[in-house]
Amino acid sequence: MAAPAPLTGIKILDLTKLAPGPHCTMILGDLGADIIRVEEPGEPTGRRAAQAGTGQVKAPRPSYAPSNAVARNKRSIGLNLKSQPGRDIFLRLAREADVVVEEFRPGVAKRLGIDYEVLKQLNEKLIYCAVTGFGQTGPYRDLVGHDLNYIAQAGALGLIGRKDQLPTIPLNLLADYAGGGMHAAIGVLAALVARSQTGRGQYVDIAMLDGVMLVLAQALSTYFGNRRVPQRGSQPGDGGAPFYNMYETSDGKIITIASMEPWFYANLCRALNCEQFIGGQYDRDQWPAMFDHFARTFKTQTRDQWWEILTRADICVGRMLTLDELESDPQIRARNMIVEVETPAGETVKQIGISVKLSETPGSIRSLAPRLGEHTDAILADLGYTPQDVARWRSEGAVR
Repeated sequence: MAAPAPLTGIKILDLTKLAPGPHCTMILGDLGADIIRVEEPGEPTGRRAAQAGTGQVKAPRPSYAPSNAVARNKRSIGLNLKSQPGRDIFLRLAREADVVVEEFRPGVAKRLGIDYEVLKQLNEKLIYCAVTGFGQTGPYRDLVGHDLNYIAQAGALGLIGRKDQLPTIPLNLLADYAGGGMHAAIGVLAALVARSQTGRGQYVDIAMLDGVMLVLAQALSTYFGNRRVPQRGSQPGDGGAPFYNMYETSDGKIITIASMEPWFYANLCRALNCEQFIGGQYDRDQWPAMFDHFARTFKTQTRDQWWEILTRADICVGRMLTLDELESDPQIRARNMIVEVETPAGETVKQIGISVKLSETPGSIRSLAPRLGEHTDAILADLGYTPQDVARWRSEGAVR
């Protein structure tokens, strides 16, 4: 019999909508937590309603497509937290929950009457995680923003891209997912461990700005040591060096080289028939000639031909795969990082697999993205409410 997943028995109330929060709770859900996704029923209200009414830019709504991985392993309840019944139901859920995750602007949870100060009076073991751009303190706490703004303020954006060009925008990977979602999951897990020692919950304040800065730990450590601000696209690790770079191949695809260590670099020079460069790896005067030779040589064969040649020669090499190529890659297949999951209708969808591989208590995909309010009746029944209560609240718009 398989052992239960590590977070089996942990109940998490998920109030989040956009990338960082759902990514955090997806990670925790994959590891076995019972995620209850608390969602606003009906059409968007307030400014979101005005925005949706323009007919141009629609307010974001959760995606219930079965392929939506960040919504998997979650149950959904539709609650209007601005209504008295909706708030009362949430407070009752919070009494029995282990964790609450939200990504409201600072002060919103307090206005709704569901902030940590209220909830900890009901449940002293509750862990309350708030994910924001700039955190709950400091002069920027109330400012709005998105991933691009946070990575700019954290110093990361200025390091990414080619020399003498504007920085490259790395999708919304650094702040939303690495700085926000992953750091929130780490914070929740740490708080759960602490609770097992103290018996008390706590407030987890996650700022995407802080998380991105932690990703820059090595770069900042180097700067604090030499007080030199690196020039974008001119350093060995950011595209300035020929031996840590990308090159177009004969089929128009890209091969990446990362031969930082002298022995790997020597292997590269031998494979590219330019042994005269072996002694000058960090001689910047030789870099233009290296770039020229590498670029011309890589254009002589296809990306996959170079992959076969260079992997056999013990060289740090990678193919730049496009998303449509990932599922046929043998390493990705071996690691089960793209999996097929059966829908309730008996069809199959592909999803990203479980990244944390645990030998004794592995995570799993137990359910796909729920419809809004799909589990409202069952969740409220578990709390002791009657079908008549639920029907009345549904007619009032308090639940869905």
